[in-house]
Amino acid sequence: MTTTAVKIGTLYGVGVGPGDPELITVKAFRLLKECPVIAYPRKRMGAKSYALEIVELYVNTAEKDMLGLVFPMTKDQATLDREWNKTTELIWQHLQAGRDIAFVTEGDPNLYSTFIHMARLMQKLHPEVPIRSVPGISSVLGAAARLNVPLADGDDQVAIVPATGDRDEMKRAIVEHDAIVFIKVAKVLDMMIDILEELHLIDKASVVTKVTSPQELVWRNIRELKGQELEYLTLMVVRK
Repeated sequence: MTTTAVKIGTLYGVGVGPGDPELITVKAFRLLKECPVIAYPRKRMGAKSYALEIVELYVNTAEKDMLGLVFPMTKDQATLDREWNKTTELIWQHLQAGRDIAFVTEGDPNLYSTFIHMARLMQKLHPEVPIRSVPGISSVLGAAARLNVPLADGDDQVAIVPATGDRDEMKRAIVEHDAIVFIKVAKVLDMMIDILEELHLIDKASVVTKVTSPQELVWRNIRELKGQELEYLTLMVVRK
């Protein structure tokens, strides 16, 4: 008697947009319907992720295996390695049983996404796993649309920059590009405002929190944000 080998499932990184449930592609919608397993980043504390909220609008989660994955927010490498390996093996258990997984991410799976590291680690530990990604609308493009600000025209140069406390680097990014989107800007907002004042570009900048979501907040006069604490999901668009 012969047995047929089980085909390994495919791991899909599925971008579901920046927050507005209508900003999801037809392909993403199809995969959410077809995949028996849906994996999503889960917070230990606080509200559900946008990604999960969007999924719940489009599929009956009672009919799916919902994998809520906790990713440690720490710089301790030993902890990171242990928890990431554990999470990867949890996903592998479903894949080796022939079950496709839709790993949903806010924005796009290949732009500052948890899926990037997940796919890299899966490839290393289980190189036989097919890995595919489905592009999604990022918060960068969501912000441009919300602000009605064209990011590039003709030969314009655009930069997407994670905001850090390196003042010289942040200033250089502004000086050297026509449009700059600073993500994760909340933690250095006062410094960024000072730089823009120094460059006489303060009126060329806008700030958006949780863009396109029901909790979205927009500031076009960013001087009023000096000294304020904003949400982690905050970005700044500078268009010279």
